[in-house]
Order: sequence, then C-alpha cells, then structure tokens
Amino acid sequence: MKKIYMHSLGCSKNLVDSENMLGILTRKGYEITDFADKADYIIINTCAFINDAQQESVNAILYAADIKNKVNNKVKIVVTGCLSQRFGEDIAKEIPEVDIIIGTSGFEKIDEYIEQFEIEKSLIVDTKMQLDIDKDLPRITLTDKWYAYLKISEGCDNNCTYCVIPQLRGPYKSRKIESIVKEARQLAEQGAKEIIIIAQDTSKYGLDIYNERKLHEVIRRISEIDGVKWIRVHYLYPEDIYEELINEFINNDKLVKYFDIPMQHINDRILKRMNRNTSSKQITDLIKKIRNEVKGAVIRTSLITGFPGETDEEHEELKEFLLQYKLDKVGIFKYSREENTPAFKLPDQISEEVMEQRHNDLMEVQLNISYENSLAKIGNIYDVLIEEKDVENVYVGRTYMDSIDIDGCVYVTSDKELVLGNIYKVKINDALEYDLIGDVIL
Repeated sequence: MKKIYMHSLGCSKNLVDSENMLGILTRKGYEITDFADKADYIIINTCAFINDAQQESVNAILYAADIKNKVNNKVKIVVTGCLSQRFGEDIAKEIPEVDIIIGTSGFEKIDEYIEQFEIEKSLIVDTKMQLDIDKDLPRITLTDKWYAYLKISEGCDNNCTYCVIPQLRGPYKSRKIESIVKEARQLAEQGAKEIIIIAQDTSKYGLDIYNERKLHEVIRRISEIDGVKWIRVHYLYPEDIYEELINEFINNDKLVKYFDIPMQHINDRILKRMNRNTSSKQITDLIKKIRNEVKGAVIRTSLITGFPGETDEEHEELKEFLLQYKLDKVGIFKYSREENTPAFKLPDQISEEVMEQRHNDLMEVQLNISYENSLAKIGNIYDVLIEEKDVENVYVGRTYMDSIDIDGCVYVTSDKELVLGNIYKVKINDALEYDLIGDVIL
C-alpha cells in the first residue's frame, strides 16, 4: 500500500483542496502518513498570493527535494496549487526532483495524475483550468472534528489591482446549492458543529448561476441540518452585502453575528486605484447599519498599508478611521508588489521603510482599540467552544466573536473536566489585548 504525505500551505480554501485530495487517494487505497521521509508520494499544495507565501512554498518543495536526495530516493514529489499554476514551468526547470506539477484545478484528478506517472515514469506538468466545481468529491478533514470549512465557490471576478487570484483560480464559479448542502450534511454527520463558509468572495454567491445573490439561502438551508450549532461566513465584500443577508444575520440563531468584510482601505482615491468597487461612504454607512440592526455584531476586516501612491495624509485618514469606528478585529498587511498585477506597474511605489513605519503605526492604534474592546467584555457571559486543554483546570476556546487561527481565544478555568468540542457558558473576568479570561458556569 503506497503512502501519501500531505503538506498544505496557504488559505482555508487551499486546505479544502488538500482534504479532497486525501479523500480521493484514500478511496483508491493509498495510506496517509505523518512522516514525509516514509512516504511514497509527498504532495505539497502551495500558495502564491504574496511574496512571503511563495517563499514558504518554495522552501517546502526544497525540503521535500532534500528528503529525496538524502533520505529516500524512491519518494515522488507532487506540487499542486497556486505556485504551480503561476510558475509551473519554472518549478520543472529549477527543481528537477519534482515529478508531478498540477495547477489549482488539478486536485480533483490527483489519482489520475499519479496513475499516469506510475505508468510513464516521466515528469508531468499540467496547469489547465478544468475544474468541475459540483463534482461529488470525497474528503478527509485535517481540522479538529468539531469545525470544518465549506467552500461554496471558486475563482474571483473582482480584479483588484494588487491581486493575482483571478489569474490563479479563474473566473467566479458558484457551486449549486444542493451540492453545498449535501457536503454540509456530511460534515455535520462527521461531528462538525461549526461550519465555516468560505470563498474568495462569498457575498457574490449565486450571481453567475442563479442571476441573483443566494448566500442567505445557503445559510438558511445549512442551519436546518441537525448537529450544526454555528455557521460562520468569511469574506463578505462591502458592496455586495445585501438586505436579505443582513436579515439572515438578525433572524438566524445559528448564524454567528460575525461580519468578515475585507475593506483594504478607506480613502476613495486609494480604493479606486485598487479597483475596489466601493467607497468610503458606502463602507462607513455599512458599519453603522450593521451595528444598528444586528445585536452583538462583530466586524472583522483586513487593511493594506503602503499601497502605491498612498500619501501621508491618506495614511492618517486610515488611522482616523480605525480610531473613530473601533472595529473589533483588524488584520493589517503591508502591500506586496506582485508581478503581473496592474499595481506592479503603478508609479510612486512606497519604500519598505515607510511601509514598515505605517504598519507599526496602525498596529499600535489597533492594539489599544482591541484592548479597550476586550476590557468592555468583562462581566459578560458567552458561549465558548472548547478546543484544547492548556494546563490543569485551564482550557482554551472561542466565542462566536473569534474565528479559528485568525482571531483571539478565551482561557477558561474549570474545576470539572470539559469535553473538547463542546460549548459551555463562560463568564469573563479578565482580558488581554486580544484574548479573554473567564470561568465556566456549570
């Protein structure tokens, strides 16, 4: 029985692709191993979103090549995902140890590529975009069993000037509702209490195949599944958050009041240069609307500092925006100059030194806001999903306000043994900048 080692890099969407590959291969009789040097096939599912991600992916490939050269010369190396979609021919040329190179849509035929290699014993490079998004694929989840990601679409049509995703993943393609709900039901049957809906842009779901936005309907259908306790949605673009969706947040008890809205900037000139289909007024009006209408709403966003041409005044405008609106969760990223994007050619590229200063400036502002927000929660009682035991009588969990791996956590004290994956009532009695501390109420 041949053994497979999977190294999944990048975003949660990539992770789902990796889980599908493992499902396909185990169904064909392959065995999963946790040891790369004992594998027959090392699969590296790569990311190429920004320079740092590319470097991490290259390092992972070189590590596998090292295993092949020094430890196990029979191991075969498979490179999939965004880096191979973007630089497949370069990988083939520069790293001869690699045996199979397939792009972002090749994962659903991973077994066929490996079978082809077993017969031909020669390098395979295939980066054609050929994804059947509604194909019923098996899946072995790599996350803890109480939560799972659910991908509802592939690709992106937004064409932001700094982003390579449309080139790597193709145009926006929604899955059919029936396909999504079927997979959600399977995940719930396997023990998933939290379903995290993901896509490059979830708020556009349905426009391409139903000619209308249908995310609210997807959420409603998933909420009807027994076993699902929380539904979380990632990446709602501000210009596409619509009335029925907001009503779903208000009325659906299983949909956590967590709005993940990538805003990227607040200055109208910069937003236009980014080719963002929104404005400062639309963004601030949306924040006010959500806070007025959705009780307990938490707003998360990502911002880019140092975009080409950003002036000191525009940086200050972004800082003032943070100070005024005090968003709950903010990821701040330095602009990454990516080849083959329109922003790469823009004049007035900003130096690394200035970007670093602006990044630190914004981070310091948001740190204080986050601490303020955390302190305001002392005395409140929240449902907390317990995920690990830290030390004796202390557990780590998350409220609805925190998404896995990107937000904070709650340190929970309990004299009684708590079950990982269960939800408990916790009273908050202290706070850190990003995390909360509380006692379980049994």
